Amino acid sequence: MISFTVNDHPVTFDGDDDTPLLWVLRDHLRLTGTKYSCGLGLCGACVVHLDGDAAASCRVPVASLEGRSVTTIEGLAPDDDNLHGCRRPGSNWTLRSAAIASPGKSWPRSTSSSAILCRQTPTLTPTSPACCAVAAPTCVFARLFIAPPRSRGRRVAVAEPMISRRHFLVAGSTVTGSFVLGLPVFDLARAELADGTFGERQIGYFVEITPKGEVIIGSNQPEIGQGLRTALPMMVAEELDVEWKDVSIRQMPLGLLKTADGYAWKYGGQGVGGSTGLTSNWQFMREVGAQARQQLVRAAAARLGVLPEACRTRPGYVLCDAAGGEIAYADLIEDAAKLGMPEEAPPLKAIRDYRIIGTRRDTIDSLDIVTGRSKFGLDTQVEGMRYAVIARSPILNGRVKSFDDSAARKVAGVLDVFTIEGPQAGEPYVILASGVAVVATSTWAAMKGRDALEIKWEPGPNADDSSERFWQENAAMLETTGQIVTDDGDFEAAMANAHKVVTRRYAVPFVSHQPMEPQNCFAHVREDSCHIIAPTQMPAGASRAAAAATGLPRENIRVDMTRVGGAFGRRLTNDYVAEAAMISKQTGWPIQLVWSREDDMTNDFYRPGGLHEVRAGIDGDGQVTAWTQRLASGSKYYRRPDMPTENLWQAELYPDDFPRRIVDNYRLEYFHNSIGLPRGSWRAPAHTANAFVIQSFIDELAIEIGQDPLQLRLDLLGEARELEYDGHGGPTFNPGRVSRLLKFIAERIAYGEPRPAGTGVGIAGHFTFGGYAAHAFEVTVDEHGELGIDRIVAAIDCGYAVHPNAVEAQLQGATIDGISVAMGQEITVTNGRVRQSNFHDYPLARITQIPVDFEAHVLNYDETPTGVGEVGIPSVAPALTNAIYAASGVRIRKLPIGDQLRKATNRPV
Repeated sequence: MISFTVNDHPVTFDGDDDTPLLWVLRDHLRLTGTKYSCGLGLCGACVVHLDGDAAASCRVPVASLEGRSVTTIEGLAPDDDNLHGCRRPGSNWTLRSAAIASPGKSWPRSTSSSAILCRQTPTLTPTSPACCAVAAPTCVFARLFIAPPRSRGRRVAVAEPMISRRHFLVAGSTVTGSFVLGLPVFDLARAELADGTFGERQIGYFVEITPKGEVIIGSNQPEIGQGLRTALPMMVAEELDVEWKDVSIRQMPLGLLKTADGYAWKYGGQGVGGSTGLTSNWQFMREVGAQARQQLVRAAAARLGVLPEACRTRPGYVLCDAAGGEIAYADLIEDAAKLGMPEEAPPLKAIRDYRIIGTRRDTIDSLDIVTGRSKFGLDTQVEGMRYAVIARSPILNGRVKSFDDSAARKVAGVLDVFTIEGPQAGEPYVILASGVAVVATSTWAAMKGRDALEIKWEPGPNADDSSERFWQENAAMLETTGQIVTDDGDFEAAMANAHKVVTRRYAVPFVSHQPMEPQNCFAHVREDSCHIIAPTQMPAGASRAAAAATGLPRENIRVDMTRVGGAFGRRLTNDYVAEAAMISKQTGWPIQLVWSREDDMTNDFYRPGGLHEVRAGIDGDGQVTAWTQRLASGSKYYRRPDMPTENLWQAELYPDDFPRRIVDNYRLEYFHNSIGLPRGSWRAPAHTANAFVIQSFIDELAIEIGQDPLQLRLDLLGEARELEYDGHGGPTFNPGRVSRLLKFIAERIAYGEPRPAGTGVGIAGHFTFGGYAAHAFEVTVDEHGELGIDRIVAAIDCGYAVHPNAVEAQLQGATIDGISVAMGQEITVTNGRVRQSNFHDYPLARITQIPVDFEAHVLNYDETPTGVGEVGIPSVAPALTNAIYAASGVRIRKLPIGDQLRKATNRPV
């Protein structure tokens, strides 16, 4: 029995002495503010105060806590902030061992004033393990002592049919008398359902106004940190004309309806990625607010006996000058609910009249995040829930040959052990790997049980895969002729007639997503239904994954979305949902599947690695007359269902990227390498590789022809004009908008001014999924090859910034993410096994690597917003490496930078 206090409450723990404090807090006390971490104390997600000092709870065994005091993030909440409903001051917590603990039981939480660290707040030094830069603007998990979270975005493709949203918006009321406006569960013509019946018309509402005047706005999209849960309701609130302080947000679940014609959306399309979450809802969400306001105006006009045109609104009220009065929205809800919807949508506000859209507003749940109240996927708690982990094949496409679970079953709390079958090599992925599942009464018991397993693996066809062979094969392929996928002008003639030909090769590695919240999912499979609670970017994909795993029809699968602790494209794929559903189906229990950091690192859909060769022909006047980019890589489309081999290039080379339609003679050529690593979308997918290649090559061209790198860019880009762009982010690309950003950052960083030896400036700009961004870095490289980033200027043009705070945060987070990846992140393979396993060999940028002098600018261009989740990252790496060259003369052509600078100065690594 070990006795200590948590947030000033006495705790007695009767269980394994080696249980980390983290799992006592989460699995036994049900305190969710302290987040799951890396297990090495490197990321800071699990930091608590232990006797007043910062400590990584994942590294503190419960045996060391006798008589000590623990304060979690819940203990920092002020007395008058009633955050935690199950508060029982003065009660004692007695925790039994995992073997007899009651799964799902909720324990009390404390926010007593004596727990608040007003005595003194420990400060993490820049060298503290928990002090990583990703914890500042990029991580969606809240931390103690580190800046609040920021955001990410990802490409998305929606396959479900869409009910015509504007036409079918309907108004109604709830049993409590609230006015609601939203979409019916099927169209107003009472479309026949798949079973031949007609269901009762219910409203999947976006707006609710209660009899007390409270305004609740539904958010239909996943919140992955990109700020949509704030931005989308801002649009509704703007047109509804209410005070932002009076608005609360409700997360809507996945809404799918099966009709005779297939599945249709109940709440409109749901899924985020590719920086589309805002743009795809820009018109619709404003119309929702405008139509709700129109209903209230019509109700007021009818009551006052005037035409609706005689009425106007101010926040929360309808005014009629002719009648000389005003009526609160709350007094109109009963009348408004009875009115049918007019055929014509009301006009939307002019941008000059915006009070909410485009203004700086706090993230709607920022207080919840920093006080531990906000619930991520890993925070799911359901009565009777068990916990599961999987020992997955460490060999690419390996399988379980045999296993001995006798020792695992002796671990206190372990309930069941069984195999999980993954796909055959080459087949499309439902889950990533075969393995052995362990189910237990706590996460720690499940992990200990997994460690006790003895498994023999069948190696499979990729056991000899290696990074060394991958790069050798890529280089060999570039010596041959590949698949020519774009061929403009007379490329061969232009290259043959060139006064000078410049050729360079650049290598971009495989990288892992590494969201701070690893993959997880709650699943409860019953005979005729399934409930999924998951952090996902694609809830419809979660529905499909659960259906594939259980055989249940999708209309019987409920999917609830939690806030997501980082996504970056990893959670476009719902393999972890399928795994959880498989385990729950096998056991019949509600289970929470948890991935460790090592699970996440070694079982990912990695950003593809590839070797790029770029060649340009230059005429006698120094003009670029021909350009080709040749790429040998592992395509992201590897093992996608029904994907023709000839289309694999489409995920890796975007044909209309700069400088197409600027350089007349233009060719793209592709070679596919079928290494067995799984591949998938990674923040800004191929743009992160191609921008590094193209923007690095432009700098090298400038040096070859004796021109300034900025001026060469401006000359190539030219004036503002719309060029055809066939692909995601189109239909047009305006090179003048890139020029505008480049000129801006160049001026801000004093681009042309002399600098001391060893200091240099680099710039880069790129168009990504409809938005534009540019970066300027000032760096110093000393005689020992030590790199220091002295200053960063970043600028983004997203058309119109709906939620400026989030846009700025996206740009900051993308910049730090880009630095992390450029500096030291690479996934490598030996003997069919991923070498990297955690943050000790896959490092995140640290706070000391990010300069204090870091400017992030949001430059509006017009009245049409674009998404921003991915826009800010592609130009980071080339701006940094171009600055390194300017400072040191060392050209980085292979990412990550790693120890290349030290090697260039012949210094020990």
